[in-house]
Amino acid sequence: MSNVTLRTRCMAAGVYDHGYVLAEERVADHTPGDGRPKKRLWRIRAGKILTATGAIERPLSFAGNDIPGVMLASAVRDYVVNWAVSPGDRTVVVTNNDDAYRTAIALKEAGLEVAAVIDARAEVTGALPARARALGIRIEAGRAIVKVKGGKRVSGVAIGVQAGEGAVLDEIACDAVAMSGGWSPVVHLWSHCGGKLDWDRKHAMFRPDATRPPITHDGSAMVIPAGACNGALTAAEALADAAEAGVAAVKALGLKAKTTPIGKAEVEEEAAMEPVWIMPQGAGPKLRMKMWLDYQNDVKVSDVQLAAREGYNSVEHTKRYTTLGMATDQGKLSNINGLAVLADALAEDIPAVGTTTFRPPYTPVTIGALAGESRGPIFQPLRRSPMHDWHEANSAYMEPVGLWRRPYCYPRAGETHEQAVHREIGNTRANVGLLDASTLGKIIVKGPDAGRFLDMLYTNVMSSLPVGKCRYGLMCNEQGFLSDDGVVIRLSDDSWLCHTTSGGAERIHGWMEDWLQCEWWDWQVFTANVTEQYAQIAVAGPKARAVLEALGGIDVSKAALPFMSFVDGHLAGIPARVHRISFSGELSYEIAVPAGQGLALWEALVAAGAAHGVMPYGTEAMHIMRAEKGFIMIGDETDGTVIPQDLGLDWAISKKKTDYLGKRGQARTYLASPDRWKLAGFETLDGSVIADGAYVVAEGVNANGQRNVQGRVTSTYFSPTLKKGIAMGLLRHAPDRIDEVVEFSVVGGGTVKARVVSPVFLDPKGEKQDA
Repeated sequence: MSNVTLRTRCMAAGVYDHGYVLAEERVADHTPGDGRPKKRLWRIRAGKILTATGAIERPLSFAGNDIPGVMLASAVRDYVVNWAVSPGDRTVVVTNNDDAYRTAIALKEAGLEVAAVIDARAEVTGALPARARALGIRIEAGRAIVKVKGGKRVSGVAIGVQAGEGAVLDEIACDAVAMSGGWSPVVHLWSHCGGKLDWDRKHAMFRPDATRPPITHDGSAMVIPAGACNGALTAAEALADAAEAGVAAVKALGLKAKTTPIGKAEVEEEAAMEPVWIMPQGAGPKLRMKMWLDYQNDVKVSDVQLAAREGYNSVEHTKRYTTLGMATDQGKLSNINGLAVLADALAEDIPAVGTTTFRPPYTPVTIGALAGESRGPIFQPLRRSPMHDWHEANSAYMEPVGLWRRPYCYPRAGETHEQAVHREIGNTRANVGLLDASTLGKIIVKGPDAGRFLDMLYTNVMSSLPVGKCRYGLMCNEQGFLSDDGVVIRLSDDSWLCHTTSGGAERIHGWMEDWLQCEWWDWQVFTANVTEQYAQIAVAGPKARAVLEALGGIDVSKAALPFMSFVDGHLAGIPARVHRISFSGELSYEIAVPAGQGLALWEALVAAGAAHGVMPYGTEAMHIMRAEKGFIMIGDETDGTVIPQDLGLDWAISKKKTDYLGKRGQARTYLASPDRWKLAGFETLDGSVIADGAYVVAEGVNANGQRNVQGRVTSTYFSPTLKKGIAMGLLRHAPDRIDEVVEFSVVGGGTVKARVVSPVFLDPKGEKQDA
């Protein structure tokens, strides 16, 4: 059919919410070196899922059922019929159902010897046993294999009465045993998303319960089983059930179902199977200790019975106590037999004991397939802003920021990086500078409960933020330590946009989803990480307003666009959102535009700013200017042990809110101690720059003989604006020690003296940024 894609060598590993299916295709694991990938992972979004995953034959539990040469009857049949391979010259078939007779007949018709069919049922009638008898095959009714003889391979079987305790009545020489304990529908994909099962007593199997299917977003059935996986085991039943399931699936998609007549399958009536969980049923301890349930984890019948005696009444507890079903096959062969043995030991019905949880993947998926293209040079793909090529064309020196590459500075011919940074700062302070801020995280938070959610996420109140306004916010982890910061804007009554640090967008988005999915799952909140959807440009400096006015389209006057507000409109004909915020301490605007138009706006700003002395500036100039203004930087002033109160950010913590993430942590004795190190500014007496990581030394030594310390540097630079070294850092009792002189350690020995000052070195009243 032209509208159907058949993908062979492909395994559906799991079904997830809303019709999401994960599938592993074995592309070229059988043809190594041909240039194709071994595996490919498919992520499929389906409206409806029709599963025709068949059924798995169950082994029987008798002593020695793990000896090489003991096989599933269907496997023996497949070897002979499909591949002309003989598993043995003389085979004994042991069964509790009619299907195994097909194996006996196939062996006989292939010219191989069938020593006997050992059937646990007291009466053996029906078409298939009759065919076997007609071929001269010996049938032993009501009998069981007491034990398999042999060590490294089968040499024979000892048989007895199934209803007995293991007395041997006869021995039969053979070199293969074909066993069949019935069939278990493959219900895994049905069960992954909550589909329930029903116990079919007639066939001794769990099958999908059509009244309790896995449901999708609209409450309708998401998975439709067909054929043997739905409990239709014979050919005629499977074909009829598949036709019915196909029509149901098409109709569920709102399409018209067109049916094609299918041929009638040859029908061979099968007699009822008889559930057999232990063979023989009264076997003593010595035999039970050799009856294997889980062949990979070596779990025996006696292990499950011991678990019941030890009080592990739950099937999940028994699974973990014995490791039943915890191997790579995840219990496909062993679980039903194990459940039945446990139910018998507990004197319970099998449905009352229940099943273990079916979890993806259906069969193991390689880590390589899951990783996919995330290897080699694209293991961590580099991220580039829309203006990246412009930066490189203009001699930008790039530095890594998270997975991004950002301009550190734009050195001109003959300039050192330090000289370039100082030039960029001087020009921004005197004229106007452009910063590519596209890497800042941008997360939309929307929904009826979005304000309530943000009030829990941030230390201050975001639900009261008026539409069109901006507010600086702090995020803490559960322990109370500062995790991220950024400006939040309110887009509408139920929508906010949260800015994060460049390296924190994915982390913070994951943090939001963790709380929404695991703790506040009933809150109506939706989040979207739109970081890469927008380019963002900072236009900073005393002439910034003049540059934007030259572009036209939006009134950016102080009256129309005051500090900490934003407006949507068009700049130079480009749809833009203009924020009146500043990280440099200067008159500043941050402009967000669709990523595809970021370069166009950047070039328009460069052209319009030429008359005003515009220059781009990089991340190092940004760092120094924010330090001159006393603005903190996540990752510099924070290290996972710092709380907002340490940084003098008490003003950003609501006194009215009853709770926020981290509030209780910050109330702990250690974090509330008055002796914690607090933020301060430092200026060396000789104008030099304090070394990164330097500590403020104190009197005496500790128990290890090391010099005591009372603070440390968090950020340190030479300020071209102030013409001297400045630093921000943490110091014990810092607010009470302004103008005090302290000493910092120097690598190689000695100290350098510095004066404790306010961390705001420039424009403490904020007059420049509010111009």
